[in-house]
Amino acid sequence: MDKTTDFGFSKVAEDEKARKVAEVFDSVASRYDLMNDLMSAGLHRLWKRFAVEQSLTRPGERVLDVAGGTGDLTRLFARRVGPRGAVVITDINGPMLRRGRDRLIDEGLVVPAVQCDAEKLPFPDAHFDCVCVAFGLRNMTHKDAAIAEMHRVLRPGGRLLVLEFSRVWQPLAPLYDAYSFQVLPRLGRLVTNDADSYRYLAESIRMHPDQDTLKRMMLDAGLERVEYFNLAAGVVALHRGFRF
Repeated sequence: MDKTTDFGFSKVAEDEKARKVAEVFDSVASRYDLMNDLMSAGLHRLWKRFAVEQSLTRPGERVLDVAGGTGDLTRLFARRVGPRGAVVITDINGPMLRRGRDRLIDEGLVVPAVQCDAEKLPFPDAHFDCVCVAFGLRNMTHKDAAIAEMHRVLRPGGRLLVLEFSRVWQPLAPLYDAYSFQVLPRLGRLVTNDADSYRYLAESIRMHPDQDTLKRMMLDAGLERVEYFNLAAGVVALHRGFRF
């Protein structure tokens, strides 16, 4: 019997999830950045800056931006590590990766862009000083396998940063649910002509592991000193772990 996994609130065959997620991002790629600004009132830019600050990256280091999409984090990391450092952006979705690459080139940043599955990273062991995945882990079929791969490519002393939607502070949950399931799909239809993709977004957040569960997954993968920072009352959480 084929194994199934979550696709929002639905169940799909494991080998179907990547295709269905790809369809979502193919649909919204051209308006992805605009929707991020509208959905978060621009807060996503502050969350990403906070992640880079907590990465402890220094000039000359190597950084891997997994599921880097349109390149927001890659841009910040490139400025932080400087010309002696290196940043690689990856994404499983071609249109998203091309959009990110083109935006970076327009800003004078030429970085390697690799289309690949985060569960099978095409990089050698112990290669990067920092690996970061922002708003991408929840879309991966085997989250534990992806975390293990990110741990594998980290050097000793390296850091894994996971920035992701998480469990909101419980008193705010009713208001957050109303926004997620009523406002977001309507906004998605208005801006991208695609309500379903943003309905999936809201559902995928609810199916993603909460803060403590994700912390345990990172520890199980071999990361140490794992901690998390709640942002916007837990709407988003940043997890950080070290490889020693």
